[in-house]
Amino acid sequence: MRLTILGGGGFRVPMVYGALLRDHAAGRVTHLTLHDIDPARLAAVARVLADQAADVPDAPEVRTTTDLDDAIRGADFVFSAIRVGGLAGRAADERVALAEGVLGQETVGAGGIAYGLRTVPVAVDIARRVARLAPDAWVINFTNPAGLVTEAMAAHLGRRVVGICDSPVGLGRRVARVLGADPGSARLDYVGLNHLGWLRGLYVGEQDVLPRLFDDERLLTSFEEGRLFGAEWLRSIRSVPNEYLHYYYFNRETVAAYQQAEQTRGAFLHDQQARFYDEMAHPSTPALAAWDRTRAEREATYMAENREAAGAGEREADDLESGGYENVALALMRAIARDESATLILNVPNGNAVGGSVALGGSALGGNTPDGYAPDGDALDGHAPDGHASAGGRTLAVLDEAAVIEVPCRVDANGPRPLPVSQLTGHEAALVSAVKAVERSVLEAAESGSARAAVRAFALHPLVDSVNVAGRLLDGYRDVHPGLGYLTKS
Repeated sequence: MRLTILGGGGFRVPMVYGALLRDHAAGRVTHLTLHDIDPARLAAVARVLADQAADVPDAPEVRTTTDLDDAIRGADFVFSAIRVGGLAGRAADERVALAEGVLGQETVGAGGIAYGLRTVPVAVDIARRVARLAPDAWVINFTNPAGLVTEAMAAHLGRRVVGICDSPVGLGRRVARVLGADPGSARLDYVGLNHLGWLRGLYVGEQDVLPRLFDDERLLTSFEEGRLFGAEWLRSIRSVPNEYLHYYYFNRETVAAYQQAEQTRGAFLHDQQARFYDEMAHPSTPALAAWDRTRAEREATYMAENREAAGAGEREADDLESGGYENVALALMRAIARDESATLILNVPNGNAVGGSVALGGSALGGNTPDGYAPDGDALDGHAPDGHASAGGRTLAVLDEAAVIEVPCRVDANGPRPLPVSQLTGHEAALVSAVKAVERSVLEAAESGSARAAVRAFALHPLVDSVNVAGRLLDGYRDVHPGLGYLTKS
């Protein structure tokens, strides 16, 4: 099987290759093509991969190219892991937003909108090329903002593009362990958009054990999200939010922490990775050791400003474990290529829901299998809790069928189909609807070049508090990102 990674010079590519090296089953990936526009970064990552494969006799063959069409042609799967504008662009997104007193995070708020406005046109071009050059390929989208980019690509690839994120996996694993449940068999009722979702139930057999979490102060403050959001707030909303909801629930404190930080997250990663790639320019540098050292520092400093604002302290050892997006991707490929039924939390269109009574989580959490994922098997014959049915072919009644959402899905050779989840109500439904309206304005702006639609996207976001600020944000981003020069129409 042939896999292509777009953004193949990216820092996280060795995580994907590590997962491929652990897969020795029939039908595995045997040829890996890395594409990037930066030959030096490609060469650096290729050296890390060579070190990883040194003692693996059946390691997938690796080749590199800077020719996009060459990379796509003949692929069975295409991973889209691009970063338009690089980490320098992310740092600029943060600076422009913070200068206006609003959040500049790469996927949330003004920064996420700016990132989307410059990424969607590139992602759409990739989708069109895949449709032309590799029409039978499946695209697995890692590119942020993942839900928005997946929806843009789906307009050209239909169901053959799937977005993935490791945040829900890590959240579910942590909560399952705290409650004494097996992460490999617990079933999740997780629902929302990418970086905007809630864990609303965790089932062991037919029993939802999540309510027990809210009645135990010790358990509730023993894992990262409990410390981040605080026990009292989690009891108030009776769910466990994705970590990115901290930007919404504690926006004022987080913006203040970002403004006071010595460096923004994007600036830190830009400097850190620049050091890594500079170090890799020397042939004598031990490639894998340098990469491991840099990755450990990256993980330890993740969401540092949010933890500071919450008084949550340093990350604990269990929290440093990767959510496993590379394993989610491998499990997704296996399910499609080998017709091995699996249940995974994915970013997919809201329509085409699975009907009937089905389980909600299964192997999406990972277990004790060698790679952390197992086929679903009979788990799909379980029963969904009352009130968790889909609405008229839609998984979430508050959104239309084309809206890309993040929910548990059943995956087989026909691709993923969303499973029934509890319906969003109250503030959760309102927040998801508002952010989806923002995403639709970004898609309109990217397609038409409308500056008016771009301003609307900024102004409608819950974390931007003024239409005037929205206009200044667009002006600021056009000043620092020449690629946004296409936004000129009314």
